[in-house]
Amino acid sequence: MSGLIKTSFVNGKFVDVQGHEEILKNINPSNPAHIVDQFARADVALTEQAIAAAKAASSVWAHSNPQTRADVLDKIGTEILERREELARLLSVEEGKIFKEALGEVERAGRSFKFYAQEALRAVGEKYNSVRDQVGIDVYTQAIGVVGIISPWNFPIAIPAWKIAPALCFGNAVVFKPAELVPSSAWALAEIISRSSLPDGVFNMLIGPGRKVGDTIIRSPDVHAITFTGSEQTGRQVAEIAASRLARVQLEMGGKNPLIVLDDAELELAVDVALQGSFFSTGQRCTASSRVIVTTGIYDSFIARLEEKTRALKIGDATDPDTDIGPVVDEKQLKQNLSYIRAGQDEGATLVYGGEHLPKENGGYYFTPALFTNVQPHMRIYREEIFGPVLCVLKVNNYEEAFAAAEDTPFGLSAGIVTTSLKYAEDFKRRSSAGMVMVNLATAGVDYHVAFGGNKASSLGSREQGTYARQFFTKVKTTYQLA
Repeated sequence: MSGLIKTSFVNGKFVDVQGHEEILKNINPSNPAHIVDQFARADVALTEQAIAAAKAASSVWAHSNPQTRADVLDKIGTEILERREELARLLSVEEGKIFKEALGEVERAGRSFKFYAQEALRAVGEKYNSVRDQVGIDVYTQAIGVVGIISPWNFPIAIPAWKIAPALCFGNAVVFKPAELVPSSAWALAEIISRSSLPDGVFNMLIGPGRKVGDTIIRSPDVHAITFTGSEQTGRQVAEIAASRLARVQLEMGGKNPLIVLDDAELELAVDVALQGSFFSTGQRCTASSRVIVTTGIYDSFIARLEEKTRALKIGDATDPDTDIGPVVDEKQLKQNLSYIRAGQDEGATLVYGGEHLPKENGGYYFTPALFTNVQPHMRIYREEIFGPVLCVLKVNNYEEAFAAAEDTPFGLSAGIVTTSLKYAEDFKRRSSAGMVMVNLATAGVDYHVAFGGNKASSLGSREQGTYARQFFTKVKTTYQLA
């Protein structure tokens, strides 16, 4: 780590360090003694400056040439992809995601910007004949104005990208607050955006605490829309504040996603789907399949093979190419995982393997992936989102029991089934209340060019990503003209 203290990006420049700001230290979860970067925390005053800058710039950007917007977004995407290995290493170091997964995340971020570079050129509008003679009607979309973006720590470059890119694509100005746990990837993204020829004030990035920066963004009358990804509890607070001032809001919150494994499933495929969906990215994905629902005929062989493959996973430094699972993001998350392990055992579930803090020479927040059996639907480990590599297996008799168990949750983000039966696969796709359904695939794998989002307590507002992003980041105008 250099002695440089990095700062927020406001009105076209990284602000000066005044010497009195609170300093945020970005800690490497693989080696907590390693400080990745230091940042000057933004305060309320700086946040208000950023919002004012975005407001002042919003009109010009909203009426900019679509080719200009396309060129800016394409330039950002190109640089992200050109620097993918550098950015992936940074992501691994600050968040604990293994390099292979980090590389995939960075590539997704770059592709998102390039996708919206093309969307900027897509002419969208409709012409109608009026029910009145000699009257023409045009319906088209316009930018909302200033968009507040609040992103989580588990995907520190992909989620910001899939929010920032469409916001800019459709002509909005942005005030972006990344999670304080992972500021380095956000800062790197802001640094790339700073050299993209974007007009001053159109993009602003503030590194600071939610109680100051986030709250100011959410409450400001000059922020016309808020897109938030994070916990359900915080999301509900964001929704209440936004509703009180009639601001548009988009929430992506939690998930307790089910994966059904039926008797006719291919065993190796089922185990691999469960492993990838439950444990990879250290289970720190809102789309992770933390509830695996298995029918009796395949149950014993599934558990035996799953335990065998779980034990074979290598837990270690996120930058080590041989590592399968890196550390959890910080000490708080580690303690939370351990508390759920104790809760599961206290409630009578059987801990088949894992669920322990794994000490290493350099410290680190290492946690062995946990496999629970003899799980009952009322247990906390089965019902609550843990956000860690904790897999609960529920035994059921048949498909209908499995389906009912999958639906027994207040969440509705992602759901999966492993089966060779076309009948059950089609039925599950049709009847599942989840916003995203996977057949013979991990619940956590999604593409950048199609809609992302859930139902029930998982999401609120229109979908993210793909062409569906236009619904949130634009407003509709209908015009009438006498011929």
